[in-house]
Amino acid sequence: MAQTDYYQALGLQKGATADEIKKAYRKLAIKFHPDKNPGDKSAEDRFKEINEAYAVLSDPQKKAQYDQFGSSGFHQRYSQEDIFRGFDVSDLFRDMGLGGSDDVFSRIFGGADGFQQHRGGRGFGTRRQRGEDFSMELKVSFRDAYTGSEKKVAFSKNGKREELVVKVPAGVENGSRLRLQGKGGEGIGGGAQGDIYLTIVVGSDAQFSREGDDIITERQIRFSEAALGCALEVPTLEGAKRIKVPAGIQPGTKIRLKGLGFPHMGSTGKGDLYVKIEIQVPENLSVDQRALLEKLAEKGL
Repeated sequence: MAQTDYYQALGLQKGATADEIKKAYRKLAIKFHPDKNPGDKSAEDRFKEINEAYAVLSDPQKKAQYDQFGSSGFHQRYSQEDIFRGFDVSDLFRDMGLGGSDDVFSRIFGGADGFQQHRGGRGFGTRRQRGEDFSMELKVSFRDAYTGSEKKVAFSKNGKREELVVKVPAGVENGSRLRLQGKGGEGIGGGAQGDIYLTIVVGSDAQFSREGDDIITERQIRFSEAALGCALEVPTLEGAKRIKVPAGIQPGTKIRLKGLGFPHMGSTGKGDLYVKIEIQVPENLSVDQRALLEKLAEKGL
């Protein structure tokens, strides 16, 4: 279910309102409830699917993340525990005349490895226990975040050193979390393995800064070049590019180079690169320069 389109699961279009989401969930929950479909595995799978969809789309923060990053990007940030944490439809089930939600979910999600654990509860026994999740930082350079890269991470598991090669997607942002499913601690009693969560720390760059998926670089030009216009060679992460600076450009103006920013992680396209133009003011003038500037000042410049 990890890659299910949650809107499609509820028969909705993206942008559906909270009332529309709740109404669609109620209708489907009644239709596919296990008590109304005893022994029907397909109905049970559908019931799981609509509850996962509702757990995300009924939570404003999770819904915003899902809308922004899409299914793939969302699941890199949220585990099953994250999705179901705080999810409680017991009142809604009572209003619909259905059985207790905890009892139903504990049956279909599998006891101690199931719904109560996803919600942050204590579970239903010790026969199965999910393995521990590991968290660590992964440092990548500014340019590796732009191109994507493979990094080796080392950690201790059961007292032994282990290593994994991690694929860092192009466009990853500082503070993003990557989830390595099933690479964490060993489960107990047949429980699932935990996950590893890597928090990305992106290094700075001497030439570039980042705003969302856009890249900013700064270039200084002389006053005469600003007044008359000029051609300028500027750095990008795809190599140097030549741009035209229009006559009369003002300090702080940004010139846009379309499609030379960071890739949009989890979707197509890229941000832009902006060249911020600043005017270089000389600290010391020669006699001739001062004389020329005094004449320009007399002319109103």
